[in-house]
Amino acid sequence: MAAKLAGGGGGRYSLNQNSEINVTPFVDILLVLLIIFMVAVPMAVTSIKIDLPPASPPPPGEKPPEPVFISIQKSGALFIADQQTSLDNLPIDLDARFTSTGQAGPKDDQRVMIRADADVLYSDFMGVLNQLQSAGWYKVGLINEDIH
Repeated sequence: MAAKLAGGGGGRYSLNQNSEINVTPFVDILLVLLIIFMVAVPMAVTSIKIDLPPASPPPPGEKPPEPVFISIQKSGALFIADQQTSLDNLPIDLDARFTSTGQAGPKDDQRVMIRADADVLYSDFMGVLNQLQSAGWYKVGLINEDIH
């Protein structure tokens, strides 16, 4: 990349063609882009501070209470475990089920699991969820099929 100052034939005003690539502008552009990315990337990464409670295993010998399963069939029939019920009687029958399994108490500690046929109407499914929520059960889980 040195300049040719003198010498060589061709006379005093001869112009030789320079076949070397001038990479200085290319390097300048790359360095500017590197600096821009180094400044922009830390600002693009967002983090949200959350104060999570520490995880603690359950005491030995004590397992969580078993959930109560609600099944919804394609026809709209409701079952609590193996006992058939209706949407209107769902809170009463669910309370009776928790009492019979020895889990009577505040609804905040009771877990309800819902499983439904694949062809159940969405309105039937949401009717069960709404009935549970209006009755005070908020720990509701959804059961699906294991895919292997």
